[in-house]
Amino acid sequence: MLPDVPPPAGAYSPGVRTANGTSLLFVSGQTPRDPATGQIVGTTFEEQTRLTLANLERVVRTGGATLADIVSVTVYLADENDWGTFDQIYRTVFSAPFPTRAVVGASLRGILVEISAIAVVR
Repeated sequence: MLPDVPPPAGAYSPGVRTANGTSLLFVSGQTPRDPATGQIVGTTFEEQTRLTLANLERVVRTGGATLADIVSVTVYLADENDWGTFDQIYRTVFSAPFPTRAVVGASLRGILVEISAIAVVR
């Protein structure tokens, strides 16, 4: 815990400091699109979240990093009431020390979740 910083309410770190001389990988918003067809997959929030996280991992891996190298995540939810479910699924993919994280409600044009991230490439 950091002094004078409120403890996080979910699976995220309040702040992450990176060393000088590192490269950052900025991952644009990933969605529940099938990598082969580009079509939206999954009718439930859980299905779409798991595929979106898998797509995030694919991009990070392709960029030379791993999920453990992610330092910041921004999550967009079509329904803010899905926050608790999202946090449970997120904890199956990320572990402490968690990346920083912001979760916001957004109009996502037919999808239920979108996730962007920043990773350190070592």
